[in-house]
Amino acid sequence: MIRYVVFHVLLSIWASVEGRSISRFLTEQSTGTKWAVLVAGSNGWWNYRHQADVCHAYQLLKKGGLKDENIIVFMYDDIANNTENPRPGVLINNPHGQDVYQGVPKDYVGEDVNADNFFNVILANKSGITGGSGKILDSGPNDNIFIYYTDHGGPGIVSMPTGLVYANDLINVLKKKHASGTYSKMVFYLEACESGSMFDGLLPQGLNIYVTTASKPDENSWGTYCGLGRGACLVECPPPEFDGVCLGDLYSVAWMEDSDVQDRQTTTLDNQYDRIANRTAANLTHGSHVMQYGDMELSVDALFQYMGSVSTSHSPAPCPMASAPSPMDAASFLTSSEIVDQRDTDLFYLTSKYQGAPEGTNEEFEANRKLNEVVAQRSQVDNNVKRLGELLFGVEKGNEVLQSVRPAGTPLVDDWDCLKSYVKTFEAHCGKLTAYGKKHVRGIANICNAGIESEQMAAATAKACSS
Repeated sequence: MIRYVVFHVLLSIWASVEGRSISRFLTEQSTGTKWAVLVAGSNGWWNYRHQADVCHAYQLLKKGGLKDENIIVFMYDDIANNTENPRPGVLINNPHGQDVYQGVPKDYVGEDVNADNFFNVILANKSGITGGSGKILDSGPNDNIFIYYTDHGGPGIVSMPTGLVYANDLINVLKKKHASGTYSKMVFYLEACESGSMFDGLLPQGLNIYVTTASKPDENSWGTYCGLGRGACLVECPPPEFDGVCLGDLYSVAWMEDSDVQDRQTTTLDNQYDRIANRTAANLTHGSHVMQYGDMELSVDALFQYMGSVSTSHSPAPCPMASAPSPMDAASFLTSSEIVDQRDTDLFYLTSKYQGAPEGTNEEFEANRKLNEVVAQRSQVDNNVKRLGELLFGVEKGNEVLQSVRPAGTPLVDDWDCLKSYVKTFEAHCGKLTAYGKKHVRGIANICNAGIESEQMAAATAKACSS
């Protein structure tokens, strides 16, 4: 009798799934609802790639069956209709030019893209949200969550259009989310310079969270599909009208183009990690080491458990995978590029404006002025930090202390409140840290680790930046 009942139950399941395997159906049912939070933390035309990345991520999740009510999008939304956009209302994430902007929800845009809203969305704290759609990560205990964040970063930080997301604050939010019992498993993909420092030595085991980052804790990440248009690009150029911007980020394009063409039912997170790590590190002169953190046992999960599934027969044709570029010297940087250090994308953009301006015109003069201004600002912050190190630790040891990198598995800093306070002190005397300047957060963290008192830090910073 029991066998008879089981047979009819299985038969009814088979009929209800219309030809799909029973094992696949049961696996799908056990995962609950799939949720996603997508964040582009920058603004400005030269940061085109971040919003294009997020829009591409939305499209692949949408095709995978996730519902708009379960996808929460943060992006400043100043790119698609930017006056510099040669294709108004359109964003592309690879040289083939397929629009990824259409249909993307605008949950949090402009000044509503900030750390407080990001954290409150994750924690489903609707009362803490300011502005935006009010959509929150209202997940349940059987639900899976996918978070993708792309932006500039630095040691222990990732950027927002205003303000910063500090690593310890992010980890504390993830711990609170786990303690609330409102998810089953979570995957977090992070694109930023020094992105590994957001989790290294900080993310504990047992939260059912699997993370990959674009780079090691002491390594930059890279933009891709970039070109100046006056020379042959390496591998593939963007359309010529996109001079000076990168259409995507190397790690981000790698995981998304992989997800577009793989069978997400059978491809695991670990399978994907291997492929994107190989592509992103194809040439470490212009590439980075993709890292893994958290609960490694989740890496055997199939992609569809977080990204949904789409028939490979209907997937777009794969974009050619970027091969290893040859090293570029300073001269070749000014004539062609396909991969650009994220910290240099503003210079890349300004170089394009200067090269594209008619010779002898006011446009050329203004472009040259802005380019020289940014170069001077970089030199100034480097000199300020060098001087600060010398004042605190002496001429011989200053640079060594500030640039010291802690062993793998050790957090960037012991006292995060000290780091936050000293970053504010530095910016008060020396100016706001730009995407380039954020690399010096490691030096400020090392000042905290050395036990420098706040009064000494304030006095030294004021002196270092007074000239």
